[in-house]
Amino acid sequence: MEAILLEYAWVLVVLIVLEGLLAADNAVVMAVMVKHLPKVQQQKALLYGLVGAFIFRFAALFLITVLVNYWQIQAIGAAYLLFMSIKHIYDSRKASQDSEEIKESKKQSGFWMTVVKVELADIAFAVDSILAAVAIAVTLPHLGDFDIGGINAGQFGVMFLGGIIGVIMMRFAARWFVRVLDKFPSLETAAFLIVGWVGVKLAVLTLAHEKLGVIPHEFPHSTVWKVTFWVVLVGIALGGYLVGVKNQKKHA
Repeated sequence: MEAILLEYAWVLVVLIVLEGLLAADNAVVMAVMVKHLPKVQQQKALLYGLVGAFIFRFAALFLITVLVNYWQIQAIGAAYLLFMSIKHIYDSRKASQDSEEIKESKKQSGFWMTVVKVELADIAFAVDSILAAVAIAVTLPHLGDFDIGGINAGQFGVMFLGGIIGVIMMRFAARWFVRVLDKFPSLETAAFLIVGWVGVKLAVLTLAHEKLGVIPHEFPHSTVWKVTFWVVLVGIALGGYLVGVKNQKKHA
């Protein structure tokens, strides 16, 4: 029993690290979504996003055996993030010709519409997070003689705890990203590029779904893809930061 509990503890640590990594890109998306709101409303929108993330991850744990059959959920999430990223880049380019028009268009996204957008993103992130957690937790020996949501109770408990800790990390990371974007406004384009890259990640997961099989099912979980994803993401963030610092010095 001690060996089993030690194995569970180790997998929990791995899940917390994994959820922390997933929380980073998820937090960028949330920060970008709420950035246009007044500061007080930003915090409220992030709080509602946190509550939604708790609910959707908990629901996803119970429904994971059903959700894995619907690749459309991740496909919608991927399309949504890619659309948001491409639209921002297009609007930014158009802003050089008619900045006032773009400013007016940005004002149309009110508080509750922003909350809805955050919650929609939360759904896609919840499925992504739980799928990753299930892939690790199912390797654990069964603990207890009953199941929850079609998953062994012990495995369910580890995934739930890891997911909750991940959501909390995402909440604080999102607040930090909002402050960074306020300090370096020119980083917003880099942030939207990251949003698009996260959309690509969800698209890869969708294409690898066993019911589509466009690319190998194992590819999204391969070392090659994971390294590629993080190298590109860090590269975008670093490039955006350097450009932001350079622009800030020009206007100093």
